[in-house]
Amino acid sequence: IGVFSRIMSIYVSPNPEDKHLTVALYPWRRVRMKRILQSPETKDGSEPVVADKSPLEPSNAKEDAESTGSEVVDARKVLDSIKADYDFTAIEVENVEDEPYNAKDATVSATMSEIVSVLREITTMNPMFREQIHHFASAQVSKAVFENPSKLADFAAALSGGSSEELQDILSDLNVATRLEKALVVLKKELMNAQLQNKISKDVEAKISKRQRDFYLMEQLKGIKRELGLESDGKDKLIEQFKAKAETLQMPVEVKKVFDEEVSKLAHLEPAASEFNVTRNYLDWLTQIPWGKYSVEDYDLKRAKVVLDEDHYGLEDVKQRILEFIAVGKLRGAVQGKILCFVGPPGVGKTSIGKSIARSLSREFFRFSVGGLTDVAEIKGHRRTYVGAMPGKVVQALKRVQTENPLLLIDEIDKLGRGHQGDPASALLELLDPEQNNAFLDHYMDVPVDLSRVLFVCTANVTDTIPGPLLDRMEVIRLSGYMADEKLSIAQKYLSPQAKEAAGLDGSAVTLSDGAVDALIRSYCRESGVRNLKKHIEKIFRKAALKVVESGVAVEAPKPEPAAETAAESGSATADAAESESAGKVDSKVDTKPDAALPQKMTVPDSYSLEITADVLKDYVGPPVYDSDRLYENTPAGVVMGLAWTSLGGSALYIESVVEATL
Repeated sequence: IGVFSRIMSIYVSPNPEDKHLTVALYPWRRVRMKRILQSPETKDGSEPVVADKSPLEPSNAKEDAESTGSEVVDARKVLDSIKADYDFTAIEVENVEDEPYNAKDATVSATMSEIVSVLREITTMNPMFREQIHHFASAQVSKAVFENPSKLADFAAALSGGSSEELQDILSDLNVATRLEKALVVLKKELMNAQLQNKISKDVEAKISKRQRDFYLMEQLKGIKRELGLESDGKDKLIEQFKAKAETLQMPVEVKKVFDEEVSKLAHLEPAASEFNVTRNYLDWLTQIPWGKYSVEDYDLKRAKVVLDEDHYGLEDVKQRILEFIAVGKLRGAVQGKILCFVGPPGVGKTSIGKSIARSLSREFFRFSVGGLTDVAEIKGHRRTYVGAMPGKVVQALKRVQTENPLLLIDEIDKLGRGHQGDPASALLELLDPEQNNAFLDHYMDVPVDLSRVLFVCTANVTDTIPGPLLDRMEVIRLSGYMADEKLSIAQKYLSPQAKEAAGLDGSAVTLSDGAVDALIRSYCRESGVRNLKKHIEKIFRKAALKVVESGVAVEAPKPEPAAETAAESGSATADAAESESAGKVDSKVDTKPDAALPQKMTVPDSYSLEITADVLKDYVGPPVYDSDRLYENTPAGVVMGLAWTSLGGSALYIESVVEATL
């Protein structure tokens, strides 16, 4: 069963080269194919046989009477004449009528209403259905369709996207009621498909609209903050901060040129780019160096001498050299950087004297150790191409102290290492050369940094391990150690008061006699420095503190009455009278909790006294380490007195000769 269609409209392509036509058909009635009509062919089957006279031309009445007189024969002749010019298939059909049905049947009416409802719902979801119904309505046949159950079923099936089998099944069904049901099923499937498409479309639109909404709101928020002056664009604000920092610095011309180039590059980079963070970090370091900032130096010789004497006893050579340095700076009006190297055994005060020098000159102090250093990058920085690159220690020191004329203490310079990353001792040649460090080039900064006004102080135990070119650039000052009387003075003035205060015995009558200190120096601490002596004195005062606590003589120290704080609290309470009383109670509890949690300080009464003498020294620090250096009152034959010397100190010893064979 097929369809006999009616031509609704013909569309001609606007392209003159396109000779195709578009024909809109409307199914008019059902037909059933009876047979295929064969056209008469020639013997060889190449061309059809055509009558001499065209059947389309008019004939006289006599010829008509002589013909078959049948309209079927005339139609066949017309068909044969057309097929002679055009190749197509012709079939013989018969009209097919629907089975009788009751149009007022409740099932048919309900099914029709449901189909119309589904069509209306689909048109709200699928615009293609809306366009098809619009074209169909313009053909002025829609009214008859919606009133005729048979045509409505065909129309609904034609609009749906069912399979060929489903549509052919609907076309072949002559029962109108079942045809309506089948069309409704196909239309329902189309509705479910449209609903699913609509849901997917809404979900995608919701995600996109949420992102667009968030982006739009964030842009509005940025604009509002920018108008109020609360916040500017992240990159623009960063560039403004860098420029503001640069205005406060006195950058050299070369550095200023590099800064402008990097800022211009940062302005054209996206924040998400990897190069953006590299450039930002570089500009951050470039603006953190104190270009043109110097500490105001103090050239007062008297003050410098007092400061040096307060911290160290002896060391006259070092103190004299610092005073000479200050005197030259006072005469010239400016102090140039120097490279001093203190060489001596451990514990003689090489590192601490650096702090005293910085305090006497009113300079900032920075210390870093190079003991065991094997990487050149620690001195000269990393290249910016590496991830996590940083400048060297010198640039980090300038950033920390925020002046261009600090005192840099390079500790343990005699213990420099050497690895596959390079030789740090060779890298220090440029740093510690007064003729080159006015344009020190760090690998990370890649701009010259002036270190000519930096005072470098190096410390070492021996000079044997320091490379010759590096040692030649430094002014060596040797600290040979302390004599026994110097150690005694140091213990009385510095070590004993510090150890007594650290043990909590300050202000008490617990004392360490001079004889005990002298015994410590001779029998326990014979090193050149005073570090071991300091440890023994601290041990003595700790044991003394233990005795004081065990004897039970220590009492709680009276708390000082905070009169000023009480008055301030009462004044604030009067001013805040509107606050509730409970809040005041909570505040008072919070204020008293830390004091209650802290242990109470104890004090030793004046009536209790404890003097530690040389006789009881064994109870505090154990038996003597050194008894005597003299083994013989008179040295026998073959024995002489010798002296052993190392970088840590020296000692007297006997040298004996042994006769292995007689002459």
